[in-house]
Amino acid sequence: MTLIYQSTRDEKNRVTASKAILQGLAADGGLFTPLSVPKLNLNFDQLQHASYQEVAKLILSAFLDDFTEEELDYCITSAYDAKFDTPAIAPLVKLKGQYHLELFHGSTIAFKDMALSILPYLLTTAAKKQGVDNKIVILTATSGDTGKAAMAGFADVPGTEIIVFYPKGGVSKIQELQMTTQKGSNTHVIAIEGNFDDAQTRVKEMFNNPNLRQELLEHHMQFSSANSMNIGRLVPQIVYYVYAYAQLVKTGEIKAGEAINVAVPTGNFGNILAAYYAYQIGLPIGKLICASNENKVLTDFFESGIYDKKRDFRVTTSPSMDILVSSNLERLLFHLLGNDAAATKSLMDNLAKQGEYSLAKVNQSIFDLFAAGFATEDETAAEIKRLYDLSGYIEDPHTAVASAVYQTYAERSGDQRPAVIVSTASPYKFPRVAVEAVTGKDAADDFAAVGELHTLSGVDIPQAVAGLEKADVRHKRVVAVKAMQEAVENCLGLS
Repeated sequence: MTLIYQSTRDEKNRVTASKAILQGLAADGGLFTPLSVPKLNLNFDQLQHASYQEVAKLILSAFLDDFTEEELDYCITSAYDAKFDTPAIAPLVKLKGQYHLELFHGSTIAFKDMALSILPYLLTTAAKKQGVDNKIVILTATSGDTGKAAMAGFADVPGTEIIVFYPKGGVSKIQELQMTTQKGSNTHVIAIEGNFDDAQTRVKEMFNNPNLRQELLEHHMQFSSANSMNIGRLVPQIVYYVYAYAQLVKTGEIKAGEAINVAVPTGNFGNILAAYYAYQIGLPIGKLICASNENKVLTDFFESGIYDKKRDFRVTTSPSMDILVSSNLERLLFHLLGNDAAATKSLMDNLAKQGEYSLAKVNQSIFDLFAAGFATEDETAAEIKRLYDLSGYIEDPHTAVASAVYQTYAERSGDQRPAVIVSTASPYKFPRVAVEAVTGKDAADDFAAVGELHTLSGVDIPQAVAGLEKADVRHKRVVAVKAMQEAVENCLGLS
């Protein structure tokens, strides 16, 4: 039976996987979400010997079940190839007291590569399956990493345009240059005079604007999304959790069936939601530890059952988590409410109109799977320093948030299950932060810090950073938040 994906806000809006991927965001403003998870036999006696690509095929075949075997083989083979600097794709590194799942070995040195390497192939394949010959316009907001990874995936892909908005001053210098130097005749990068939540809100409004949608169709175009609102971004992220567990079994760190804890640094909630779906299909997880920075709206939600975005927005050293409206939490909310679209819509309307919502009766077994905490800026820096002193390993600030929150959780709970820390970016993406945390001294700038980071860590400078300082800046446009739609229309030749 074909897996059904339903909008979180309309029980009548149900589609197959390929249609969900093609649309990106439901026209009613909801997110396409599986009503049930596929039944899988996660046999780790076999999976411990499987390649990343083989694990990907197992998971994607189950969740994207209206794609043929040949189509998935094409997508997987095209995505997980030499653009990753290790055949393992997502290596697991053992450190003292914890394991780091390194998701930054792709072309943009951030975890978004894990899914955005395959999304262009899934999307263009889905368009062919659905007989769509419109140009696909990828419209997305980024808090730093999605934009570059999406553009790297979609650059010069026939039949597509990609438009990325990012908050000016709200990303690292390395992140900004990775985006603004991006090549490709179909790529458009625009900074906004606002924060990520402003960008994400306006992008959603454009998706849900019927007049704009009709204008695009008249020009043989249609929107789709590259961020984790698109189920085609989210499902591939399930793969690396299963793969990591298989590697723990393979190396004898755990026995098959033994539960592990997973700590995930998250702002938009997509990465940890993928871990939840891995749990749903049978991955033995004890606790999912939701780690936030000082923008701790998710920590407060899991502690109180109240989601309240009415607070000061903090710009931190972990900018990809500087988010107050966590889009993917809507999918978990849908499940917490028993897949009740009307109840989910009501709460999301409250969030939009009143800035908050409160949970009453929920599926407590789902809620209790999560633990949550946050790390301050000082705690984040201290964790980078602690782990370096302990093992010589340098984390990026996002990973350090997860590591710090996990340390606090383990101490308070006494939970000593093996823990996987999801390492979402290379420290070379945030070299100044990493170097200053380790040395206690200010770095002159990001590029001076790159050389020092190399000396401290002994890790080769990745290709994604080498030469970036001298690359030509191709995208220089900055607009007000209210001018974002006008900018989109201009990029597409509609105005």
